[in-house]
Amino acid sequence: MPLWDSLAGLQVQVDGYSLQRREMRTASGWTRVTTTIVLEGEGHVGQGEDVTYDASEHDDFPADVMLAGTWTLDDLSRRLDELDLGGGDYRRWAFESAGLDLALRQADRSLGAALGREGRPTRFVVSTRLDPEAWLRHAPEMEFKLDVEKDWDRPLMERLAALDRVRVVDLKAYYRGTSVDLAPDPDLYRAVAESLPDAVIEDPWLEDGCREALAGAEDRLSFDAPVHSLQDLDDLPLEPRWLNIKPSRFGTVRELMETLDACEKRGIRMYGGGQFELGPGRLQIQRLASLFYPDGPNDVAPSAYNEGEARGGLPQSPLPPSDEAGF
Repeated sequence: MPLWDSLAGLQVQVDGYSLQRREMRTASGWTRVTTTIVLEGEGHVGQGEDVTYDASEHDDFPADVMLAGTWTLDDLSRRLDELDLGGGDYRRWAFESAGLDLALRQADRSLGAALGREGRPTRFVVSTRLDPEAWLRHAPEMEFKLDVEKDWDRPLMERLAALDRVRVVDLKAYYRGTSVDLAPDPDLYRAVAESLPDAVIEDPWLEDGCREALAGAEDRLSFDAPVHSLQDLDDLPLEPRWLNIKPSRFGTVRELMETLDACEKRGIRMYGGGQFELGPGRLQIQRLASLFYPDGPNDVAPSAYNEGEARGGLPQSPLPPSDEAGF
């Protein structure tokens, strides 16, 4: 049975909702803001997190959308189609994931039970711009996802390769106007592919000589930022062997489930990605990873890893599975 068909008919009663704003000053000096939607119904609450990065877009979050009623999850999603929520896919996902969470809690079922899947311990990697060796002094078995930077040279990459702890390198080719943009550079791409021969290579540009620079590394190419739907996956210039799944990019539960189905049928390996969640969104991406890609290089480390400097005493990989009701 398609994954969405297992969820579409879930009943959910919505009485109303409230909002919770969270803020955290990051180590790099910017303030992360997210908004959690708390749907209420039948004495239960379901939560979903809007991870929009522009803090100002959280200031006028819609507080009076008319959602009260008894719905199937499919009907609730169709109702959301009719509304002007603002905020794009991230905001839509907050409402959709809150609806899924509430429906499951009202049914006293876990997401795994609803899908007929059993959670497994979830391997995670740590995404950091700090020197990995600072973390390894506290946890020698830690694994990493690193953003490539324009000043990386071959000696640095070879040092990273020698650590044998870097599992994913992100080329950030599809970001524009952000602090993490990395202009496509065939020479840099070639050096990454050759110096880190075992790492998954995420979000490479495939024009202007860059595809040729990655010749031989095709089985390690992965995509993240360009994929918001199954259609986006189909429209990529090649079929990747890897895909970074960030649920908030997909907007709807249906679009996410259809993409998960397609990846499993096509043999595309998946791993989870985070969006610097401050609230329930972090636990939700961990739950998805446990059900669908527990052995992947999942960028779903507990939120404490985003707070402060490298240190000990934090949860280590793998994370235990959970069969609690809800999402």
